[in-house]
Amino acid sequence: MRHAKAGELPGGPDFERALRPRGERDSAAAGRWLASRGLRPDLVLCSAARRTRQTWQRLSEELGGEVELAADRRLYDADSEELAAIIRQTSEAVGTLLCIGHNPGAADLVALLTGTEPEFPTAAVAVIGIGAAWAAAAAGTGTLVVSWTPRMAGSAG
Repeated sequence: MRHAKAGELPGGPDFERALRPRGERDSAAAGRWLASRGLRPDLVLCSAARRTRQTWQRLSEELGGEVELAADRRLYDADSEELAAIIRQTSEAVGTLLCIGHNPGAADLVALLTGTEPEFPTAAVAVIGIGAAWAAAAAGTGTLVVSWTPRMAGSAG
């Protein structure tokens, strides 16, 4: 997942940019979409940036229950290969993983794993099936099962 729409922080660090009201709505809509499909993560790997943590907070309110969260600063600037390497470290006890990051890395990861390039605006979600252990996640090992964007939920903008 790519983080939801964030505002600017003139003169401030990009890492601390916060969600805009639209981003809060889109995050909640993504959570409702995931919940409606029974897509509840066992683990969330989330960039440590403020806007990604806020995306998870709003999304998780719609999923309900407790989910293990790992906020990881490495996801902030990671490219697709680095993201795949981080995913490969996931325990095999984790059945469903949600990774919340930034573009271009998030969109490039979908392309790397699946060979497809879905539209990937802010708050976009790509559900990827990996038919092997997490440790085997690499180029071409995934299948794009379904994707979602806020526009599909009728969000403004």
